[in-house]
Amino acid sequence: MSARALPYRPHNHDACVRQALADARTICQQQNARLTPTRERVLELIWQSHKPLGAYDVLAELTSEGHNAAPPTVYRALDFLQQQGLVHRIASLNAFTGCAHAGEHHTGMFLICRACGNVLELTNTSVSTAILNAAGAEAFRTETVTLEVAGLCPGCQTEQHHE
Repeated sequence: MSARALPYRPHNHDACVRQALADARTICQQQNARLTPTRERVLELIWQSHKPLGAYDVLAELTSEGHNAAPPTVYRALDFLQQQGLVHRIASLNAFTGCAHAGEHHTGMFLICRACGNVLELTNTSVSTAILNAAGAEAFRTETVTLEVAGLCPGCQTEQHHE
């Protein structure tokens, strides 16, 4: 995602979705992983906005579209998408968001607006390095790192000042 294509800045969101789907097709082809139509549709639903979606939100949307989907189908699709590095699970929200850096090994760092619900994925190597160094100093071997920061995005800060 470019520096300008942030959830709280106006941008062509359709381009985000198209890019996410193109990246997913490429990554799955490279990994020899099967991106089924259901998995692709689940990814597309996750990318519909910059607000994370829960599994049951995805299920409701699939059902409304006439898919005969059950919770295990959605959970398997989300699990596949996570394994391929195409989505992240936001634990504090028990929801999923599209990975803005699909195909890259990185630490998941997220700014979560508690007012509008948008999530911005960050990459900052100095933060990642500091976490790994601190863990290493304790002889702790990290496997995955996810950092979630709650607060207010610029748009919601402005709205609060006007209230």
